Amino acid sequence: MALIVQKYGGSSVANAQRVVDAAKRITETHKQGNQIVVVLSAQGNTTDDLIDQAHEISSHPSKREMDMLLSTGEQISVAIMAMAVAEQGCQAVSLTGQQAGIQTDDVHSHARIVELNGDRVRKELDSGKIVIVAGFQGMNENGDIATLGRGGSDTTAVALAAALKADLCEIYTDVDGVYTADPRIVSNARKLKDVSFDEMLELASLGARVLHNRSVELAKKYNVNLLVRSSLNQNGGTIVREVAELEKMMIKGVAYDKDIARISVMAVRDIPGVAYQIFSLLADAGINVDIILQSIGRGDTKDISFTIARDQLTDTVDLINRNLEKIGAKEVNFTHDVAKVSIVGAGMANHPGVAATMFKALAEADINIHMISTSEIKISCLIRADEVEKAVAAIHESFSLGG
Repeated sequence: MALIVQKYGGSSVANAQRVVDAAKRITETHKQGNQIVVVLSAQGNTTDDLIDQAHEISSHPSKREMDMLLSTGEQISVAIMAMAVAEQGCQAVSLTGQQAGIQTDDVHSHARIVELNGDRVRKELDSGKIVIVAGFQGMNENGDIATLGRGGSDTTAVALAAALKADLCEIYTDVDGVYTADPRIVSNARKLKDVSFDEMLELASLGARVLHNRSVELAKKYNVNLLVRSSLNQNGGTIVREVAELEKMMIKGVAYDKDIARISVMAVRDIPGVAYQIFSLLADAGINVDIILQSIGRGDTKDISFTIARDQLTDTVDLINRNLEKIGAKEVNFTHDVAKVSIVGAGMANHPGVAATMFKALAEADINIHMISTSEIKISCLIRADEVEKAVAAIHESFSLGG
């Protein structure tokens, strides 16, 4: 008997028919003699609809109250799925994140899991039930609901799989697996049979929507077997594991992210410790920073630019403006008319000319690069947002990634 965690995304439970289809898949797996834990996202566009409702009331709603509101989407999903599973002849119980023992830190809207007590889940499994857990949420030490950020249901699923020592964690979505590029943009994008944890972590962090980046971090840390596949068909998916064995591809994929913003702190004093002042402020506020660029300087000042998630733009600008005098900067500029396009591949470290190939593709497509960031297995470029689809297609073609 195996213990399997299955996670279904919002599109996989978007309407009654898809809920029933997922329930059939869940119960079939259970009837094969397996213990099943199911993690669900909110149905379809529920989260976006709830956000819109909140902004009809307030332009800057409390993050605590937003977490209280948004967590209801997943709670609706799990209750409905428990009913659907019961209709298929199996016992099921729905649990909120709190009831499933998920404890988080106190960073509302971007909380991290700090502990997972799986006793309740194990008890329900041992009684023969299918356990259906609301993704994306937990409870902090103050007893408040805290959500894990967009895509957080993936992290819930992997955390449960790690805590319960599950044999497999299946992530069901509306695509067949992990592709060399977004197949909606690149028609000949190829599905990968497997991808390493490090490559998948970079792809997820750089905008690939298949998996939440923190879920991949957890999977790597606890060596959770991950399988990404479609809930809409029976096709094989993509295995995410420690070492991707089959294809020794130099570049595994091209990713993009439009949900970012660029911030520039202008005319900062050119003295030691200023960068620390800026980025420690952001860290204390739970704001993640990606690409960073510091100018050489003019006179006794310099400019520091960096990118963040777009939904943290207002908080970041407000925070820096409040601390301009302390930092010793002149002003803050920002734009969200930018996007990040990236290539990822564990094989690129040993192949010279990868960056040149990428930059040549962008140049031939007449796309200007604003910022560049590199690591051993990725290269990212900041470009104009309206050029990102053209950039992805050009880069994908330049590395001959198509199937």
